[in-house]
Amino acid sequence: MKFGITQSFNCSYLPDRDEQLLVFVGNNSACSFHYPQLIQAGFRRSGNQIYRPYCQQCFACQSIRVPVLEFKPSRIQRRVLNKNKHLSVKLSRSPGEDYYPLYANYINERHADGSMFPPSLEQFEGFLACAWSRPLFIEAYDHDKLVGVAVTDEVDGVLGHSGYSAMYSFFDPSYEKQSLGAWMILNQIQVTAQQGKQFLYLGYQIDDCRKMNYKSKYFPHERYANHQWFRINNSEDTDKFQQVLLHTANTSVR
Repeated sequence: MKFGITQSFNCSYLPDRDEQLLVFVGNNSACSFHYPQLIQAGFRRSGNQIYRPYCQQCFACQSIRVPVLEFKPSRIQRRVLNKNKHLSVKLSRSPGEDYYPLYANYINERHADGSMFPPSLEQFEGFLACAWSRPLFIEAYDHDKLVGVAVTDEVDGVLGHSGYSAMYSFFDPSYEKQSLGAWMILNQIQVTAQQGKQFLYLGYQIDDCRKMNYKSKYFPHERYANHQWFRINNSEDTDKFQQVLLHTANTSVR
């Protein structure tokens, strides 16, 4: 396998830091073949690109995944599920015409201060499209109204590590009081379990970023650091994991 390293650029999540990416280099066939292996090593997909952070002095981003067959929703998460039990779910392999208006509204209302603002159709199609992978779209409906879409990748089993990788979710901002973002993660966990898969990969957990630290609330979960996955069952395990990260940072072991 071949890899490249990007130039340093301003971090999208921690403004006082710079970031670099380690990028897999290969044709479409190689990307499709190696993606299930690479996701086990903390990589992620955006468009056609497979990457992971490669920041020499920062270890803030950790890949996180939920073992869905063992997941137990918290009291708050059970309330979220109950609050949205009227919603129905449909699975699709093709993006709908009503996706982009929903996405644009979501970015304008929820992420006007982020790197994806202002939204554009070209941008939207760019991160959805992939020449070597066909994502799954998990649609949420309030009766006949589309209120949310979760874009996911299917990850074929590697040594029993099959699952889905949550790429991106967007929803109707008027449903904010319904905690629709949290519900969509819970729904993806349910879909992954129903499909008989082991893990839902949630991308990168960033404890120091308010917009990216919500993923740690789903227990149990596993985080990737120092070339291995660490099991975290509760907040006490989270504290122990932080000590591992501190040691990793002090010794500069990737």
